[in-house]
Amino acid sequence: MRNLKDAMLLYAVTDRAWLNGRDLADCVRQAIEGGATFVQLREKDAPRDEIVALGKELAAICKQADVPFVIDDEVDIAIEVGADGVHVGQDDMACAQARAQLGPDKIVGVSAQTVEQALKAQADGADYLGVGALIPTATKPDAVDVTREELLAICEAVDIPVVGIGGLNAQTIPTIAGCGADGAAVVSAIFAADDCLQATRDLRAVCERTFR
Repeated sequence: MRNLKDAMLLYAVTDRAWLNGRDLADCVRQAIEGGATFVQLREKDAPRDEIVALGKELAAICKQADVPFVIDDEVDIAIEVGADGVHVGQDDMACAQARAQLGPDKIVGVSAQTVEQALKAQADGADYLGVGALIPTATKPDAVDVTREELLAICEAVDIPVVGIGGLNAQTIPTIAGCGADGAAVVSAIFAADDCLQATRDLRAVCERTFR
């Protein structure tokens, strides 16, 4: 597995609600071509068989491109489709349980909003943290807001990579420069764009300037 710290640079989280009928696999291909370094399939409400079908399709695309691919929440589906791992939230399957099911060689990412949550996730075997929401966002309106100071404190407290999430786009990503995060996770900034390829290229350029 490639260095996860580098893979956090531009983390693409899917959301078909923004696609306006476009094919998710095509948009993910464009995002990877544009410079996305990590992909998460996030499907909160789709039927299981639909998530499995999407997961198999995206797993193949990401494997060919050597881009890490995880499934949101669903450990059994991640195993079934051959994903590189899972991302779990505070209200989802516990990190330790996900690690136990996946074994030591798969990726387990965990959402965190506090230093306490971050340290527990690291102790339980998390490979990286997704920290947010940093900026108010319609994608996850119920997410707890994390201040710049809290992000900095979390990054200083843990040894594993941290990716910021929540309201991040080409205009807002630079606001978390200097906090210690390794990259930005984006949803609508890629998948709501008319041109996913160009949008991702623009975001990659901003991330290079902000985090490297």
